[in-house]
Amino acid sequence: MTADWLPGVHTAPNIQGDPAIYEIENRAIDPEGSILAAMARVAPWQGRIVLDLGAGTGFYIPVFHDAAQHVFAVEPHGPSRRLAMSRVASLGLDRASVMTGSAERILLPDDSVDVVHARFAYFWGPGCEPGLAEVDRVLRPGGSVVIIDNDLDEGTFADWLARAPGSRDQATIRAFWRDQGFLSERIPSCWRFRTRADLEAVVRLEFRELAEELLREHRGVEVDYTYRLYHRDKAH
Repeated sequence: MTADWLPGVHTAPNIQGDPAIYEIENRAIDPEGSILAAMARVAPWQGRIVLDLGAGTGFYIPVFHDAAQHVFAVEPHGPSRRLAMSRVASLGLDRASVMTGSAERILLPDDSVDVVHARFAYFWGPGCEPGLAEVDRVLRPGGSVVIIDNDLDEGTFADWLARAPGSRDQATIRAFWRDQGFLSERIPSCWRFRTRADLEAVVRLEFRELAEELLREHRGVEVDYTYRLYHRDKAH
């Protein structure tokens, strides 16, 4: 259960509902590494202190740990956080710390991190201003925040999202990030699974009542999937 004193926390039924299947999804995301390549271009993390905000079960901690000075992984959901801690311990990642916290309450000092990475967590556009203010507090001058979200205009996955309940408006989201001073780029990529069974399990996790219809329509183990990368540097 999430602590009441952590503001701005929202339930994540995919990873919190079945972390093992979400791990399969993470392995399938962007197999060519286009997202990380784009992030390395706009917010390199070599030798820097990284904050992985909304880290979930810690899938990306080892990715940053290889080159970062230190990685702070912040996650409000207790069971996910414990899995992240187990990952860090089992891999012997001695330059990583897993912490409780939320986007609106990061338990780090002012001006203490160089790069903030948030992927599919909290920052969905309008309404996330308190989290952005907290990110700005912990970022050092010249530091960078990178937010990875779904592109809602291009690709099979975008078509699926448009058919799902509660779909969002891409134009409104893009305008919000532009007004907040973020630059944006579209990253064409895909989901690529090892087996059809893996794809089916993830589609059922993510799309629930719509899943069987989507699976009847879509064959194979790959899904076109376009991402959005939003980024902003903190002024010196």
